[in-house]
Amino acid sequence: MNNGYDADVIIIGAGGGGAVAAKELGELGIHVLVLEAGPWYGNKQWPEPNQSAGGVGSSSNEDLDIQLLKQQFTDLEDDMNDSATGKFRWGPANRDISSWRRINQNGGFTWQSAGVGGTTLLYYANCPRAYPESFERDWPISYEEMIPYYEKVENTLPVRQATGTSKEDLFFYGARQIGIPYIQEQNLTIPGYRLQPNGILSVNPMLNNPNFDLKNNQAVGCTLRGHCVNGCSVGPNVGSVAKRSTLVSYVPYALATGNVEIRPNTFVVTIHTNENQEEGVYAERVTCRNTWTGETSEFKAKVIILSAGAIESPRLWLNSNLPENEWVGKGLTTHMIDCVSGIFEEEDLMNILGMSDVKPYVGQNSAGRVDYPGLGSFEPFGSSPGLYASMIYGISHKGYYFQNQVSEEEPWDREGMVVGELLKEFMLNYRRTLSIVVFSDDDVNQSNGITLDPERMDENGFIPIIHYELSESDAIRRDKLNGIAAELLKKAGAKTVTRVNWPPDVCAHIMSTMRIGYVTDTNCEAYQVKRLFIADNSVLCNGLGGPNPTLTTQALATRTAEKIAWLYFPERLN
Repeated sequence: MNNGYDADVIIIGAGGGGAVAAKELGELGIHVLVLEAGPWYGNKQWPEPNQSAGGVGSSSNEDLDIQLLKQQFTDLEDDMNDSATGKFRWGPANRDISSWRRINQNGGFTWQSAGVGGTTLLYYANCPRAYPESFERDWPISYEEMIPYYEKVENTLPVRQATGTSKEDLFFYGARQIGIPYIQEQNLTIPGYRLQPNGILSVNPMLNNPNFDLKNNQAVGCTLRGHCVNGCSVGPNVGSVAKRSTLVSYVPYALATGNVEIRPNTFVVTIHTNENQEEGVYAERVTCRNTWTGETSEFKAKVIILSAGAIESPRLWLNSNLPENEWVGKGLTTHMIDCVSGIFEEEDLMNILGMSDVKPYVGQNSAGRVDYPGLGSFEPFGSSPGLYASMIYGISHKGYYFQNQVSEEEPWDREGMVVGELLKEFMLNYRRTLSIVVFSDDDVNQSNGITLDPERMDENGFIPIIHYELSESDAIRRDKLNGIAAELLKKAGAKTVTRVNWPPDVCAHIMSTMRIGYVTDTNCEAYQVKRLFIADNSVLCNGLGGPNPTLTTQALATRTAEKIAWLYFPERLN
């Protein structure tokens, strides 16, 4: 590159936001280097991504290989999703090395993945828009301004109305029983139920063909096999895989521009700044560490985009000793995820569904939802039995169910972890179980967030500490939403209902730790460090009212890439 630059733009992280920015910038002729800490699955340069270092980088779709991806994405739950050793853990490609440590002060855990595709590798692909009221409440930009960017991402992935199966039919039946109306509006202001807007391709046209060969499938489309969260590899090539993680959507689109190189196994440990009279402090270069060899190297660019996620982005800022800002790492929101589940009798299911089982393992992980502006949202979900059991019975900050006395006013029959003989009994009824995951709107609280341990370090710097506590108003909204979801199950005919009551700092929707308007300006450029932009969940100003955050993050990353081009590469727009 000219002027000693290794690229026009360096992007730190190839996940939900970074890959989007790479594609958008690459299409404008801007040269982009993406540095990703984790492995790259389905790429010929890394035929054994967990066994050896493989290549250095890739910049061509010719390197993508669907057969490798099918070999590497298995249906084995521990192989893919074990938090310590699974392929989708937050850790290096070499699974003989321990995962990268985070400290949860209250004992929760974070559900994130390192690798090209980031945490979109293991998400449900639910892509609703934020509630307009959440923008009106906190954001320095308007909801109306975001709509064209929402539409662009929805067309690019693409986002489609999900195909429901029996679990959605039962869920919608329960919603009608408690008076929740059906809605189709995308920009929601009132409660209602609807099919999910999912980043998953339409149903495979060959699915009902008795000779359909799933393993050697050459047709495009979803096969409703319920393994989305384990890592979808259904499709004739990488770019047409049904679940549209950025690994199979934005990454191939970015490579197709000819202007994007992605380097996996490359953990950025420092952002370096310089200073001049015109701009003041500005981002100049990064130091990164090869996760296989430990060797360090430096790369320089005109612009740097921080897309490492809502934990690692503030961690990197703090480890780099960038200027102090009282909102860096602060304001963490998580949607306080919780779960209620109900077990049904065969006779009741026959009357409602015309079949004796819910079959939670069939269909997309979640294909329906109830939106409830002012409280949050909730959705039915299903998965393979191990993941299902851990989510609906395996973790609770209320301890074991037999330690808790449920009052007559509460709509569930027990609360807490289900273990022992009762767990065996409940899992025997797995096929007749409907479960609902609850996402509550939580307030931005400056005391919640990410700090650094002052003493303990790993190879990437001081370890991040995660602190999150519910406010009184958060707890009220959470309980109300759980109550509505439990009532839905009861009215649908569930004979027994269990509330998990997850620890509130079980973090999957991790947001708002580098908030727009507080850490960055409205272009998502850091106030105190010019030429440093943020394009991940951390820059979201609040919890969006309760909807899943990925679509909003990707829409905002699309907008940010456009702003970068206008500010620093106007000559490429001619």
